[in-house]
Amino acid sequence: MDELLKKQLKITACKVRMGIIEGVYNAKCGHPGGSLSIADVLTYLYFAKMNVYPDNPKFAERDRLVLSKGHTAPGLYSVLAHRGFFDVEELKTLRRIGSRLQGHPVLNKVPGVDMSTGSLGQGISAACGMALSAKLTNDTYKVYAILGDGEIQEGQVWEAAMFAAHNKLDNLVAIVDNNGLQIDGKVSDVCSPYPITDKFEAFGWHVITMDAHDFDAIEAAFNEAETVVGQPVAIIQTSTKGKGVSFMEGQASWHGAAPNAEQYAVAMNELKAQLAELEG
Repeated sequence: MDELLKKQLKITACKVRMGIIEGVYNAKCGHPGGSLSIADVLTYLYFAKMNVYPDNPKFAERDRLVLSKGHTAPGLYSVLAHRGFFDVEELKTLRRIGSRLQGHPVLNKVPGVDMSTGSLGQGISAACGMALSAKLTNDTYKVYAILGDGEIQEGQVWEAAMFAAHNKLDNLVAIVDNNGLQIDGKVSDVCSPYPITDKFEAFGWHVITMDAHDFDAIEAAFNEAETVVGQPVAIIQTSTKGKGVSFMEGQASWHGAAPNAEQYAVAMNELKAQLAELEG
């Protein structure tokens, strides 16, 4: 990857993480851990990969993103705000009465949101429908769906996986955020989805693995996805829950909890220091 682009993406991802913390802190509730673990891939998709148009968010030929793990809406909202779909200051209204930024993404309320999600397993099915629609109408847009590793314990995910392979949806890319943790603890302890790669391959998908926090690896994975014909693509990204905030990293307790004032200050100071180093 071009070094200047990589630097810009790292800076943007740091700002996205700050927006996540800002939103969850002001809401006094939300899901920071899994939002932080997908901040890098969201940044790459919206700032380097997807054809999206903040001034025309419903443009018919845009690429689509479905956040199947809809509880990580703070991550999606933050990247949309920093991409210019709405003002970054609005992130502070997360989950407040009257706010567009509800706890899960809602179609037709927030510019840039392509699907209402939150009931785990349903988002990937909707993404399959979008991808099939493009095939039927000869449209060229891509559909990206982000799933949690806990989410793939849902049976509906595997029905969708079978459907996508059967219909040869090579315009569909599913990203599984394998941070290893869900609300109740380790995914391997709750209901192990492993081996994730073998399961998707068995369902007829082309599978790629990547480091979720390395932009060179992210670019290589999505470049490989572009070469695949006749199969849907599953990118299994190894990530760190709570990435970027030291006391949240690798802690299941931060799946669905908001920082208090002291924790907020620590988190923001850490992220500001990271930003200053990146911009220096």
